Amino acid sequence: MSAFQGMEELLQDFLTEASELLSDVDNKLVDLEQRPGDRKLLNDIFRGFHTIKGGAGFLNATELVALCHLTENLFDKLRTGAMVLDAASMDVILEATGAVRSMFGSLAQSAMPPAADPALLGALQAVLDGGESKPAQARLTAGAKAEVPLPLRSVDFDAVDWVGLYEAVAGPFAPGAQPTAPVRPKTGLGAEGHSPHGRRASDQPDVEGMRVGRRDTDKVAVSAESTIRIDTSRLDQVLNLSGEIGLAKNRLNCLRTDLVQGKTDTETLRALDQAVSHLDLLVGDLQNAVMKTRMQPVGRLFQKYPRVARDLARQLGKQVGLEISGEETELDKTMIEDLNDPLIHLVRNAVDHGIETPEERAAQKKPPASIVRLAAEQVGDHIIIQVSDDGRGMRPDVLRRKAVDKGLIDAETAANMDDQEALRLVFLPGFSTKDSVSSVSGRGVGMDVVKTNIQKLNGRIDIRSVVGEGTVFTIHLPLTLAILPVLVIKVGEQPFAVPLSLVREIIPINPDEVQEVSGRATMMIRNEVLPIRSLASMIGWPVDKPPAYGVLMQSALRSFVLAVDGFVGRDDVVMKPLDDIKPKGVAGATLSGDGSVVLVLDMEQLLAEPARETREELFKLAA
Repeated sequence: MSAFQGMEELLQDFLTEASELLSDVDNKLVDLEQRPGDRKLLNDIFRGFHTIKGGAGFLNATELVALCHLTENLFDKLRTGAMVLDAASMDVILEATGAVRSMFGSLAQSAMPPAADPALLGALQAVLDGGESKPAQARLTAGAKAEVPLPLRSVDFDAVDWVGLYEAVAGPFAPGAQPTAPVRPKTGLGAEGHSPHGRRASDQPDVEGMRVGRRDTDKVAVSAESTIRIDTSRLDQVLNLSGEIGLAKNRLNCLRTDLVQGKTDTETLRALDQAVSHLDLLVGDLQNAVMKTRMQPVGRLFQKYPRVARDLARQLGKQVGLEISGEETELDKTMIEDLNDPLIHLVRNAVDHGIETPEERAAQKKPPASIVRLAAEQVGDHIIIQVSDDGRGMRPDVLRRKAVDKGLIDAETAANMDDQEALRLVFLPGFSTKDSVSSVSGRGVGMDVVKTNIQKLNGRIDIRSVVGEGTVFTIHLPLTLAILPVLVIKVGEQPFAVPLSLVREIIPINPDEVQEVSGRATMMIRNEVLPIRSLASMIGWPVDKPPAYGVLMQSALRSFVLAVDGFVGRDDVVMKPLDDIKPKGVAGATLSGDGSVVLVLDMEQLLAEPARETREELFKLAA
């Protein structure tokens, strides 16, 4: 039985407020280390611990109260000038915040937290008594280690039988002909218990700032992710639009009655057209208003990273400051949660790999203190997040050699790579520039996880690096995953959808303009030679005519021309997963206006297969 029977709602409120408060305390501690005499910071931190202690006391979490009380007493002495903050005291304080966060993890599982490590309590008391504290090195980075995400398991999909897939999802189907009646999706298209982007509640990250495991039975943790703070003005807008839609519905009902009674004069038809157009505008406005209720500032995510950077830098003996900008930029809440692991990897990677040691920086006449910058901004309907450093940069020649040494690519492939392609080698599973494995890095899973998670969010990640000056990782993300803008294309008469974020332009394919380079069909577009990839060839779909159009696309790794037979147009869709059917190259499915199923393609997976289209094959008619 839960230790908080009948207090679940109160516990949830405490965890939400206290987790944010503790993250804020962590950031202020990092600032305090640079300004140990700042009275305002000391007072703010003192109040933070006092507030957490008060909430824990109301929940009867006595061990958490005891730990907060000791830490609160320490800050009371600091703010009154009874003692002076030094490096050893700061280490103990940061250990205490890490222990508090671990106790939050116990509370999130509806269990009373156990007592803090006696060595930590003793260290806190020693600092209070004016003695010297020497905490164990293993506890120095407790906060940072608690944030290390688990590597994702890669899934190897079998080749797709596209005709069979369509039959499995939408019923019997003959290639080259549209279904004659609206086809409703089977299992996985709108199944209960799924979010708009197809994840079960148990797949969601846990309470912000904690890692407490992913258990279906953990009702409190699941509940934590189903709550969100919303400005009341945004809810008012949704309510007003709902009322307007109700009025529009009434108007349409009246017009339907007129039409049923045979009233089909020009004025009635014009009124119907106006009513439908008005409803279309209202639904669009409501859709946007609802999307805004899901938007949260990324600052709530960013606030935990100064502590992560500080702890890792101290562990590695480096001087690193984390500068944050664009905290007010808003992004879909679920996407913010899924960005946690990639951003932690990038910040830790910058501190570990990117930043030089103080001795190396001195030899290069760089300031001893390095800077890692984390920035976010909205550009159009996309969010751009950058993680940059002023460190050593990445050397393409070293990356090529490491990839060959580890057997990830062969020497010939490495020799034909340009520098930009060489930089992207860091995203290969198993790639690492470290010669030995440490507690921080060397296993070659970090950047692979970053790329995988960003692609799951329908985003892409780019790298820019200059040797001796630093590296910039740029993440491009859509504002939300709930609604996906797509371009609906055709192979034969069958429609497929591709994310509009990948599309640059649409061009006709003229056989006279297609050239063959190194055995592959290519086109010259504005002085850029781009390969042509036939969608029909990529999915093994039967065709009876050469492709007529090309979609100029920019994926996370390359630019190319996707050869297709035709277009249906642009659309905004709600993508649903295909439960129990996980074909390679399919991100999900949606319904067209007539009710038929349209598969949404995962272009990155399709592009993983090597190009095979020669010019002759591209324009050869099917036998």
